Amino acid sequence: MDIERILNKEKLDRSDLICLMNTNSAEDIEKIFKKAYEVKLENIGNKVYYRGLIEISNECIKNCFYCGIRRDNDKVEKFRMTKEQILEGAKWIYENNYASIAIQAGERCDEEFVNFIEEVVIGIKEISNNKLGITLSLGEQSYETYKRWFDAGAHRYLLRIESSNKDIYDSLHPKDPLHNHDTRIECLKDLRKAGYQVGTGVMIGLPGQTTEDLVDDILFYEKMDIDMIGMGPYILHDDTPMGKKEKNNILDKKKRVELGLKMIALTRIYLKDVNIAATTALQGLDSLGREKGLKAGANILMPITTIKEHKAKYQLYNNKPCIDDNADQCKSCLGKRVESVGDEIIYNDWGDSPHFKKKLK
Repeated sequence: MDIERILNKEKLDRSDLICLMNTNSAEDIEKIFKKAYEVKLENIGNKVYYRGLIEISNECIKNCFYCGIRRDNDKVEKFRMTKEQILEGAKWIYENNYASIAIQAGERCDEEFVNFIEEVVIGIKEISNNKLGITLSLGEQSYETYKRWFDAGAHRYLLRIESSNKDIYDSLHPKDPLHNHDTRIECLKDLRKAGYQVGTGVMIGLPGQTTEDLVDDILFYEKMDIDMIGMGPYILHDDTPMGKKEKNNILDKKKRVELGLKMIALTRIYLKDVNIAATTALQGLDSLGREKGLKAGANILMPITTIKEHKAKYQLYNNKPCIDDNADQCKSCLGKRVESVGDEIIYNDWGDSPHFKKKLK
């Protein structure tokens, strides 16, 4: 296996990616990360863009087996932020020059929720003089709903495929009409049609998942012409069916972090100009996880600005980091983390995906 020969190829193929994903040599893994950072510098620069994240509600109609805010988890205290509370958070994000906000919630499709999000998006645009970029992560919706929110002012949307392997996807969800792999893919197509910069991602280190599956996830990003990617290592939640079933079957923390970093690096090397987030889940398993993610090729961070009283109620997995920090503390902490790896936080810039921008030319 000649790692350097593969890394110097203009375009990798599936077998190349599998070879790189399978390497266990610390020296070779470091070469992969070094190459990924070089590709990041060539296509993005040493720039990091913020998405101020507000988790506005943990109410969800879905019952995913892995998720801490699943519908049937009665151990979590449900909450729903008001429009005024969300706009107050958006105002903080705007005044602290993050330039972009991300709105995330459990999934709902009812008319009250659809109208509420539309009003929130319009309100964010108004209080920021149209200067805040808006990313939504609100699950599967109809094309009409996606278009309404886009027309109101949202322009990026993150909808994780969770796994491009249908069998793995099915193992994560109940067998009912609310959980369907084909529907998820159609939603990604609808988002593109509606005009969004489209984001997706997967969980890494799932039970039964192979390195070939992970490589196929990267190829899926290419096939779907994805603009931005948010993916992280799987962390179980104790109060879920998977958390109870798989407690003794998951890969150790170190291996899941390594796979997570490899996925960032190989996605950067293969796709070059997409936005890639260093996710909170990386830090959940490794105290330096997000820094390592940046050095492996990520260029997006999502500091949590959810109201402190609700942060602990929005835990999709065990031991989510930063839930005791307020927005100011989170900003200070992340600033030091970015500085420590030699990257630069770019304020007052939406940080849109270069991949998306090229399609507009």
